[in-house]
Amino acid sequence: MIIKTFIEGPISANNYLLIDNDEAVLIDCSSPREEFVNAVKSQGVKLKYIFLTHGHFDHILGCDKFKETFSCEIHMNEKDRMQVQQAPQMLSYYSGAVIESINSITKDVFDGDEFVFGNVKIKAISTPGHTQGGMCYLIDGKLFSGDTLFRESVGRCDLPGGNWKELLSSVRDKLFKLPDETIVYTGHGPSTTIGYEKKYNEILNI
Repeated sequence: MIIKTFIEGPISANNYLLIDNDEAVLIDCSSPREEFVNAVKSQGVKLKYIFLTHGHFDHILGCDKFKETFSCEIHMNEKDRMQVQQAPQMLSYYSGAVIESINSITKDVFDGDEFVFGNVKIKAISTPGHTQGGMCYLIDGKLFSGDTLFRESVGRCDLPGGNWKELLSSVRDKLFKLPDETIVYTGHGPSTTIGYEKKYNEILNI
């Protein structure tokens, strides 16, 4: 499996294109920029799925453009529909940019759901806390954590839908149960491993 990272959108979110046997998935879709779209096109593979880690505007702004271009399924947990509805307001607050709405996220994803692209299996893991519908995706021994888990940090919980106790449980009771060698591809910033975070994450001091 090939992993390509694109840093996109108004808050520099990590978007991950995963390629295996002429099929691909995209984890988060932060921008409709033509350069981003063309970079995915240039891989010469079928974009089968887009999986969203959560519904905050900085992770979903490219969804309509990518759906129109690639006719792919876009999956998100249903509990984050409110976040999608609030995306235009939040985008305007943070950057002053204006959009009307985002309408292409039509497929739900739930805890334990499994998908396949190429010869690779995807397992969805519900990790509420940063948002109610936060999801991580375990793919070929690698975790795509969105804004649930960062290097030496965790996602904020002070925005609507955030819940600190749920985030603690998601990280400690779910993610920290994964093998230490699991590589964590975060929603912002550098990658890490589960083993490293079990030693150095700020959550250990709370």
